[in-house]
Amino acid sequence: MQRTQQLAELQTGKRFDLLVIGGGATGCGIALDAAARGLNVALVEKNDFAEGTSSRSTKLLHGGVRYLEAAVKKLDWVQYNLVREGLRERALLLQNAPHLSRRIQLVTPLYSWWDVPYVFTGLKFYDLLAGKKNIGHSRLLGKISALQRFPMLKSEGLKAGVLYYDGQFLDARMALALALTAQRQGAIIANHVEVTALRKQAGRISGAQLVDRLSGQEWQMQARGVINATGPFTDQVRQLDDPTAAPLLKTSSGIHIVLDKEFAPPATGLMIPETEDGRVLFVLPWEGHALVGTTDEPARVAEHPRASEEEVDYLLRHVARYFDLHVRREDVKAVWSGLRPLVIDPQAQDTATLARTHVIQQSDSGLLTITGGKWTAYRQMAEDVVDRGIKAFRLAPQFSCKTRSMMLLGGDGFAEDADLCLQDKYGLESTVARHLNRAYGDRAKEVCALAEQHGLKARLHPAHPYLEAEVVYAVRHELAARVADILVRRLSLGLVDK
Repeated sequence: MQRTQQLAELQTGKRFDLLVIGGGATGCGIALDAAARGLNVALVEKNDFAEGTSSRSTKLLHGGVRYLEAAVKKLDWVQYNLVREGLRERALLLQNAPHLSRRIQLVTPLYSWWDVPYVFTGLKFYDLLAGKKNIGHSRLLGKISALQRFPMLKSEGLKAGVLYYDGQFLDARMALALALTAQRQGAIIANHVEVTALRKQAGRISGAQLVDRLSGQEWQMQARGVINATGPFTDQVRQLDDPTAAPLLKTSSGIHIVLDKEFAPPATGLMIPETEDGRVLFVLPWEGHALVGTTDEPARVAEHPRASEEEVDYLLRHVARYFDLHVRREDVKAVWSGLRPLVIDPQAQDTATLARTHVIQQSDSGLLTITGGKWTAYRQMAEDVVDRGIKAFRLAPQFSCKTRSMMLLGGDGFAEDADLCLQDKYGLESTVARHLNRAYGDRAKEVCALAEQHGLKARLHPAHPYLEAEVVYAVRHELAARVADILVRRLSLGLVDK
């Protein structure tokens, strides 16, 4: 169903069971969970799906090695449970979206003999917490083995390395898959639609005032319950409900830079366990490039935050510290900054020490807010808030939660070797066929048929595997409305080579 049809459905005057505000990972996950339970659901996003935080992650599906260290050092059960939840949800995402996610091996280089038993024991404990959902066993690497896996590592002073496994994914397309799967389950999904006011009857929220940000058209809609899942913009929506509401969040910015593929092997990432200020840093193969991140600095809420040169220098300085390759500012192909919504803890010393756990809160007028958390745990967050919403709004679902085993759009008929079939049938280059298979899963053949039917097999850029046909497909089938919707989120071109 195209965007115009979605807007028409929102304007019929029908009363929805739930209105979800926010089209990031959490909002799209909520819409999918609720629609799969048989509820009438509408989701609106004022920009594009995953335009903010959810497309600006480190692209890892993980429990959180840093959180585990904090849990052990401080005997912090919140952090401990956060890691266990993340490892469980990592396995479910790898299972339910096999086209958009994969297992990745990471090497932690160690330059002190004292660090070897400490880091190795910690990562073995990480494996242990995953239990039956473990996706690979950590093991100690000698210096030579570590350099074989990550040849550009600085060899001087290297003592050993630890190999461990986590998940990697295409975050923007994962959020889109959630939205489109929710649509397939009956949800009405609309991007570029903003909630400008919350409607109330007898002091209780009964709907919202909406505006299409592309056309300027305004209208009202009714809903039994409204869920605020707007990430860094949580407090702004809460203040539509109650202008005196105290802030619930602190926000921090995390920037990433993209370098040429020579800075990361195609199958192995690097995890630097402690930077000069105690953070974890990653260098990862991603979309044929090397992704480096992330920083963690207090930040103001903004729709499109910009990275500072100081943050870029910070990442480049650490790459140079661990690599034998010379890294210059001109080697940076793209930079992006994302905001993290962190629940306020008055005792936290800085944003890096705030737990990534989620919080659900309901206002006196009924607005249900979920905030905090992290990408990997989106499904559990959605399940928790839909359970809460069913009780709070006295809804009558037809089914219990189904998302633990629900395949996301594109995953049903996905096969790792399907790119070979695409190569043979449509005469595609291997890199193009692999990209289409991983990005669209069993829908890749639809893109290929469109390319063949309309002569759209040309690449958008000769150095990248994206086809002209993908632009048309994004508009017709993936609710893309602007150039940036396509170049940054339906494709990754704007994030890998600006």
